[in-house]
Amino acid sequence: MAQENVELVKSLMAAVDSRDIDAFAAVTTSDFEWFPVFAARVGGDVYRGREGIEAFLGEVDETWEEFRPVPEQYRDLGDRVLALGRLRTRGRASGAPGDSPWGGVYDLRDGKVSRIRTFLDHGGASQAAGLDE
Repeated sequence: MAQENVELVKSLMAAVDSRDIDAFAAVTTSDFEWFPVFAARVGGDVYRGREGIEAFLGEVDETWEEFRPVPEQYRDLGDRVLALGRLRTRGRASGAPGDSPWGGVYDLRDGKVSRIRTFLDHGGASQAAGLDE
């Protein structure tokens, strides 16, 4: 089961990279919640369901020429997966590149992702995943 959870998250990450909303929605629950790091810092927005997926990815494409989380390691924690890596960005208006630590916590239910929380530091993501790292 552990590898299945990691593969599920990898398929979700591929859907984000390709902006494939159908593929993204196919691996998430109908009550899916997404807490992206930038939304949390700006206004505390949470994106829910397919409409939330469409809204967030649309906002990303309006703001960023490149916005790509690059997971370098995955850790299966039973009902959640922790992904740690880098976030690579390039502003659409400025063209300024960005590269920062990135972490994602993917909560799973009934073989699908029910919630994503992302962070710009590995420690915050690990703590949110229930680890003391």
